[in-house]
Amino acid sequence: MFISLISSDQVKKPGKLIEKRLGRKLEPYDIWYDGFKARSTIPEKDLTAKTGKKYSSAAAFHSGINSILTTLGFSTDKAAAISSKIQVDPSRGAGHAWGAQMRTDKSHLRTRLTPKGMDYKGYNIAIHELGHNVEQTISLQDVDYYILRGVPNTAFTEAWAFIFQKRDLELLEMKDSNPQKEHLSALNTLWSAFEIMGVSLVDMKVWNWLYKHPNADKTTLKNAVVRIARQVWNKYFHGIFPQKDVELLAVYSHMIDYPLYLPAYPIGHIAEFQIEQQISGKNLGSEMTRICSKGKIVPDLWMKNAAGKPLGISHLINAAQIALKHIK
Repeated sequence: MFISLISSDQVKKPGKLIEKRLGRKLEPYDIWYDGFKARSTIPEKDLTAKTGKKYSSAAAFHSGINSILTTLGFSTDKAAAISSKIQVDPSRGAGHAWGAQMRTDKSHLRTRLTPKGMDYKGYNIAIHELGHNVEQTISLQDVDYYILRGVPNTAFTEAWAFIFQKRDLELLEMKDSNPQKEHLSALNTLWSAFEIMGVSLVDMKVWNWLYKHPNADKTTLKNAVVRIARQVWNKYFHGIFPQKDVELLAVYSHMIDYPLYLPAYPIGHIAEFQIEQQISGKNLGSEMTRICSKGKIVPDLWMKNAAGKPLGISHLINAAQIALKHIK
């Protein structure tokens, strides 16, 4: 799936579109181009002023979870039940969600807080982590059998975190009225998947290399990671980007810290897109409860139940193709 997507013409065309928007040739760091998101038109200081006032502390964010969930379509009772199982903590790092293992325990949401409250970045991360926590709570509390708790793998909790995170402005009562938002969302998902699929290929190739070199020291490993990152860049990214031998795809510390974790992100993007198409026009809270209460069944069966079809890139490719006819 990864190679098919990052080799497709549908990825090359957004690259040309981004060049037009930026008025220059692509630079390697444009793999993180953020301009297809609605919030890219709003100054971050304005967003931070709003989030800092609304969420002055971890306790204030926890108090707001009920309102967030009811805005997303959960019933009042369900929102209260879920929020009672989540604890919000200030983090030292970027942010994290840690699910409960016992039904009597709470999941933990961690995000950054400043002396002036939650800045926009901390809030955006908090909404992402809340998506994890809500999934973790439903798939623990609502499954038929405790042994089925959870989702098939990390990718499927990432899908829900992306779905929540995408609605961060809506939850601040700053609804995006852009008539092209669906097309922009398709291009944003495609470009984000393009970047992280390249990183994931590096991750998989690095661990393949490690199995063949079990006695490698840290210097040898570092050199291998950099070499593999350049190879993946030259094969799949050079041509869209004019530069060769770029090492940016080796930047993620997850690669060694959490073995084979990174591929969960692009699979999560694909799952997110399919779920978004399924829940469009429906009640998100009801659909999330229905989907997550099935628990940790095999991935394709989970996706068939969630969105009617197994996991695949065709939905995203088709949507991006349509979007490119509308976005100039």
